[in-house]
Amino acid sequence: MQTEISNALDTLKAGGIILYPTDTIWGLGCDATNSDAIAKIYAIKRREDSKALISLVADEKQLKNSTGNIPNFDINSKPTTVIYPNAKGISNKLLATNGSAAIRIVQDDFCQQLIQLFGKAIVSTSANISGNISPKQFSEISEEIKNNVDYIVNLRQNELMTTPSTILLINEDGSIKKIR
Repeated sequence: MQTEISNALDTLKAGGIILYPTDTIWGLGCDATNSDAIAKIYAIKRREDSKALISLVADEKQLKNSTGNIPNFDINSKPTTVIYPNAKGISNKLLATNGSAAIRIVQDDFCQQLIQLFGKAIVSTSANISGNISPKQFSEISEEIKNNVDYIVNLRQNELMTTPSTILLINEDGSIKKIR
């Protein structure tokens, strides 16, 4: 696993795109502060840049750096992405028009170690062309996606991954709304 972390880390630092397993699905990822890398992901997915992408952080400390707060509900029991108002420390390409952003503390060991070493959030979006079904395992990822990334992580390629994260929205008044 350390070789895969090292290779993915080098790719992220160089502004590249990785194809990697997360705690939910296979994802396309890049440095969440690098607008050029984020634009590449939108191009690879053929996705409108008005549609938001999720960012992953390794722990509550990184979450607090990006959001200014830690929710007072359990976000670690299962993969939970939260849309936080007034996010900071990530590219404007990841912010909605109201300044909010979707961020999740990742629960996968590989991802946690990678993000911890990288020292900042990384993007995570499903490894599919926009509008197509998200692949449930590595073998279902299209060759077009595989051929357009800079590094493919060689871990968990035979696992079935079927659990998207729960998505919650924190409203300006602090109330919570379940989106998915």
